[in-house]
Amino acid sequence: MLYTIFRALFKFLLQIFYRIEFRGAENIPHQGAVILCSNHISNLDPLVMGIGVMHRKVHYMAKEELFRIPVVSFFVRRFGAFPVKRGLNDRQALKLAMKTLRDQHVLGIFPEGTRSKTGKLGKGHLGAAMFAMRTDAVVIPVAIIGPYRLFGRLKCIYGSPLDLSEYKEGEMTRDRAREATDEIMAAIGRLIEQHG
Repeated sequence: MLYTIFRALFKFLLQIFYRIEFRGAENIPHQGAVILCSNHISNLDPLVMGIGVMHRKVHYMAKEELFRIPVVSFFVRRFGAFPVKRGLNDRQALKLAMKTLRDQHVLGIFPEGTRSKTGKLGKGHLGAAMFAMRTDAVVIPVAIIGPYRLFGRLKCIYGSPLDLSEYKEGEMTRDRAREATDEIMAAIGRLIEQHG
């Protein structure tokens, strides 16, 4: 209930201050495991990506530091975030991400791993592809097109589901995960190019 109220409130505020436009949310299945893979240009990206999906709650891996700030921790937890230690192989966070998908929820991931300082799309880490290859999750590319400028224009575009079935066949290797990651990043790049 609290999540629904705050999501509606933040969506209203973002539409006022950033004139945000959402497109393609109908591409996100109403049930089953889903991985949303987005570019990363601002600390507000998780909020933006989540509130555009009004029919489902989006869960995130968020940097551990956010959970040390009482007020911020209160909100990020209620918005479905769980902590991850950046730069480390955080097995607990990986287990929680896999559990989120096995429980048929929506997981939001920023494959670049950190915000782009230039706004340009960077190289993706392998995590999102590995999760997709190990589960039956539907992968949706997402493009957040800024910049975040007060009363400017901001877009959040949810693309069509990607067919990554060929990468799930046979043995899972790092090379196959890299190929799947490159395909995810290319799809995000096309959305940015088409709607930017």
